[in-house]
Amino acid sequence: MASTFRGIIEFFGDLGIYDVVLPFLLVFTVVFAILEKTKVFGTEDVEGVKVTKKNLNSMVAFVIAFLVVASTRLVAIINQSLANMVLLLLLIISFLLLIGTFYKEDELPVFLEGGWRTGFTIAVLVIIVLIWLYAIGWLMPILTYISGHWDNNWVASIILLLVIVLFMLYITKDQKPSRKKSSD
Repeated sequence: MASTFRGIIEFFGDLGIYDVVLPFLLVFTVVFAILEKTKVFGTEDVEGVKVTKKNLNSMVAFVIAFLVVASTRLVAIINQSLANMVLLLLLIISFLLLIGTFYKEDELPVFLEGGWRTGFTIAVLVIIVLIWLYAIGWLMPILTYISGHWDNNWVASIILLLVIVLFMLYITKDQKPSRKKSSD
């Protein structure tokens, strides 16, 4: 049984709020703001003050917004793009929340230092990306593709190369002598 609020959302969808009204308002607002900022149609002098030609800017924004709404393909692209941007924003916020768990309130912001901080940050980022890929349904097709096109020899070769590169980096890194403070 659907809730009352779900019914209202579906009613708004039936009215065309999501397919007509909201995309219209978004496009109108963005185009109007751009025209106001760029002053494409010029300015007029009103009592010694230069102001934009709001009537022209609003009419052009109105027409462009209506033309966009008339195209169902453009509305679908806008809706899909905005949905992806919101997902990206939530991904970034999730990452910042999890990284925030490594912070403390002292003068040193992160209680992990050096390579540990970088390692945990990268691990958290990879895990969040995997969680979101799984949530939007992209992880299983990726894994299916990888498992269908890579055999054990490829995977073993890549892992071996990574181990060798990491080992070489570890051995050839600069060894800086640690400085000890002398107490005089």
